[in-house]
Amino acid sequence: MKYVRVFAVAAVAGAVALGAVAWFGAGLLHNSPPSAVFEIGGPFVLASSKGGVVDSKLLQGKPYAVFFGFTHCPEVCPTTLNDMSNSLVALGDAAKDFRVFFITVDPARDTVETMKDYVSNFDPRIDALVPTEEQLKQLVSDFRVYYAKVPTSDGGYTMDHTATTFLFDRGGKLVGTLAYDEAEDARQAKLKRLLGG
Repeated sequence: MKYVRVFAVAAVAGAVALGAVAWFGAGLLHNSPPSAVFEIGGPFVLASSKGGVVDSKLLQGKPYAVFFGFTHCPEVCPTTLNDMSNSLVALGDAAKDFRVFFITVDPARDTVETMKDYVSNFDPRIDALVPTEEQLKQLVSDFRVYYAKVPTSDGGYTMDHTATTFLFDRGGKLVGTLAYDEAEDARQAKLKRLLGG
């Protein structure tokens, strides 16, 4: 089953990968863990597109993934979520409890309802999270990600942002990443190792 790619309208393609974290992806669960270099991630309690909030403390015991983006993203975000949706289906029962969190870097436009509608185009295990501006600042620091508002010629704006998907183990530690548009076989291999398959 293939998910249809959904491309939100935006004037400028904004999302970029941040080189500081991209190197993690090649070494998932090999050699020393990234946390031996510096910590990535931190506790969060964020509004969920599924209702209520997601508290990272309650994720203990199950691996999960985190991706930062926004709904007006023209290519990187829908492509990443589409690829992840296809991977979740291909992984079958091994991924039945695996969760993917899509955190907006554009909370001014991405309300909970907007995010709910957006992620309805992808696998239901993908949950969209909406931080406040203050929460977003903390997340950027904790996850060492980048985002910036970029004005467009029509008077609007798009967002540049880190295009890396972060993979966390059952203990909540970062163990690897997926690069934007990573080869399917490499992506599947990393996810299988993460899930213990």
